[in-house]
Amino acid sequence: MDEVEARIAAAAAEALAPRAAVNAVTGGWRRAGIAGAAIGVVAAGAAAGVAVERLTVGRGMRKKARLALDAAGPYGTLRGTPGTATADDGTALHYEVDEPDAAPAAAGARRRRLFGRKTPAAVTVVFSHGYCLSQDSWHFQRAALAGVVRTVHWDQRSHGRSGRGRAQERGEPVTIEQLGRDLKAVVDAAAPEGPLVLVGHSMGGMTMMALADQFPELVRDRVVGVALVGTSGGKLSEVDFGLPVVGVNAVRRVLPGVLKALGSQVDLVERGRRATADLFAGVVKRYSFGSRDVDPGVARFAERLIESTPIDVVAEFYPAFTEHDKAEALPLFAGLPVLVLAGDRDLITPSAHSEVIASALPDAELVLVPDAGHLVMLEHPEAVTDRLADLLVRAGAVPGATTVGGHGNTAHPDRPRERP
Repeated sequence: MDEVEARIAAAAAEALAPRAAVNAVTGGWRRAGIAGAAIGVVAAGAAAGVAVERLTVGRGMRKKARLALDAAGPYGTLRGTPGTATADDGTALHYEVDEPDAAPAAAGARRRRLFGRKTPAAVTVVFSHGYCLSQDSWHFQRAALAGVVRTVHWDQRSHGRSGRGRAQERGEPVTIEQLGRDLKAVVDAAAPEGPLVLVGHSMGGMTMMALADQFPELVRDRVVGVALVGTSGGKLSEVDFGLPVVGVNAVRRVLPGVLKALGSQVDLVERGRRATADLFAGVVKRYSFGSRDVDPGVARFAERLIESTPIDVVAEFYPAFTEHDKAEALPLFAGLPVLVLAGDRDLITPSAHSEVIASALPDAELVLVPDAGHLVMLEHPEAVTDRLADLLVRAGAVPGATTVGGHGNTAHPDRPRERP
């Protein structure tokens, strides 16, 4: 091993040291010790990147850079008229409504035309976010559609501004079925009448499937369009997360037990997460984005969204995904305008899962966005917004003369890329 390799190895070991310290403090957790190897496999690629960075960039400088990005970034600052829906178990669910403008948009603004029906129905578009995110993950689409159509953005239970799941406080596990009932509560409160377009990313798409499964009459009577973004109808236990076979088998075997153990030691684990902020950022980037030139501000925004989810919430939601199977609910969306979209480099819900969904809905539009990962709506916002705009036209939600705001791609400004 030459000097450079030795320095990189030493830096990588130092990057992982806080996690080892946490394990040492909690020596009674035999599972945590075993999990170190599995989690280490997941983090290995990120750790290498962190190690190289630490050869040239000081910790203080990186901290200042994160603070500067947090202070300057406009992402996640959009707010609407707030409201609260009450789930069937009493959980308070936060939602916000953006109403359309009464007058047309001012001339001269950078806008894109949408072509379609001339007389739209009065439609509400309901956005459901994914695991460890919040309604703010739809930042670019929300900004683009502001004033164009009525939208509802909500935070899933225990996420964002919504309350801690009451059932989970009593020790009950989260289920995708419960999330479907939560969405029904939000619809009843925020959009009790009129046509609906349902848009969901990852867990949000699964939530929509659970809604359809339990309330098929709602889909039949009111839903006029559906967008399923980076999601899955089931078999998530087979996802390999881009790991070699030995690594993914280790993760599958120990991760549920490890998360349960970590969820019981919230304060300690949260301190550990802060101590390993650099490694955490590398893991987030690896599993959120497919391209290398994502705007650092957007990458930091994704990191803030995910790190704001407490470890006990991460732990209590995870088992629901291995049990998720809503393939039989998908045909309930047949006959509607449907968009199925995914990044072709998604390691969390691989694009093959979107292809399976599209095969169950032969009339759906299937879009695989090149050079995109799991957070495709943040990484390639214009590609996602364009396809949503077309869906709204097909659903009759907007007239042909309507335009939406142009929000540029998130490539690093020094390395612009062509739109997919």
